[in-house]
Amino acid sequence: MAVNNSLQKSQKRLGIGSYLTGDAVKQRINQVIGGKDGQRFISAVVSAVQTNPGLQECTNQSILSAALLGESLKLSPSPQLGQYYMVPFNDKERGKVAQFQLGYKGYIQLAIRSGQYKKLNVLAIKAGELVKFDPLNEEIEVKLIEDEEQREAAETIGYYAMFEYTNGFRKAIYWSRNKMLAHADKYSQAFSKDGCAVKSKYGEKKKVSYADYLAGNYDPKDAWMYSSFWYKDFDGMAYKTMLRQLISKWGIMSIDMASAIDADMAVINEDGTKDYVDNDPDVIDMEQPSEAAPEAPATNEEGNIQAALFGSDRQ
Repeated sequence: MAVNNSLQKSQKRLGIGSYLTGDAVKQRINQVIGGKDGQRFISAVVSAVQTNPGLQECTNQSILSAALLGESLKLSPSPQLGQYYMVPFNDKERGKVAQFQLGYKGYIQLAIRSGQYKKLNVLAIKAGELVKFDPLNEEIEVKLIEDEEQREAAETIGYYAMFEYTNGFRKAIYWSRNKMLAHADKYSQAFSKDGCAVKSKYGEKKKVSYADYLAGNYDPKDAWMYSSFWYKDFDGMAYKTMLRQLISKWGIMSIDMASAIDADMAVINEDGTKDYVDNDPDVIDMEQPSEAAPEAPATNEEGNIQAALFGSDRQ
């Protein structure tokens, strides 16, 4: 254990670019990916790390393992594309490690790539748009706000996702925003709908409710407590949840899709095993920064994906 900790500390002192271009690591990358693609891979990973100061503090091995998984799924680590993210996580034994998180656009890529889907749609439903939803027949009737700026400013009341196979089979689900909030509160330890107490080495802190967070009613010095993607990009996480619920229950699961879902929210160890992690709201063993911690990369909503409608030839 002492040897491993010493090695990880040494790796942290070595920049990610130097680490990836070291002879032993570069040879491993080229064996997995190939020479020409290996250089592209290294450049993409270095660029992704440079845009996220938190990643620069993570062990290089955890970054490489997460990135190799993303590469095996033919997904890009670019935060702008939103296909998957390498997210800094504070591990009590290993220090900061990179966690693999699949983005909702990664779900879309993997589903469309299977060639089985004629349509795949996920969007937020705004106040006044929902005419009716029949859960029995899985039919929804909406009247979208035509003005984009007006729609952007309107309150989100729910989320809708559907797919249609090339053979005509369709499935759809709708969740209210309150149901999504309850889901996040139940399954993400780092998110708190109503607020909670958070313990750190600097004493107990009060995490405000999500409503207060949105209103800005919290101390900027406590921004490190709100680093979960559920805070930084609630809609993006909601889209991902809807697609996961829809595809995992009723969709066709390709090998790549199954692998991605299995690895989602995990730290990938060097031997390929996975540790599923989420920041514990009751005991966060991390330093309280003097300034607000850097934000996790945003997902670049592209106009909120009003109707993320993709044909089988759309990438």
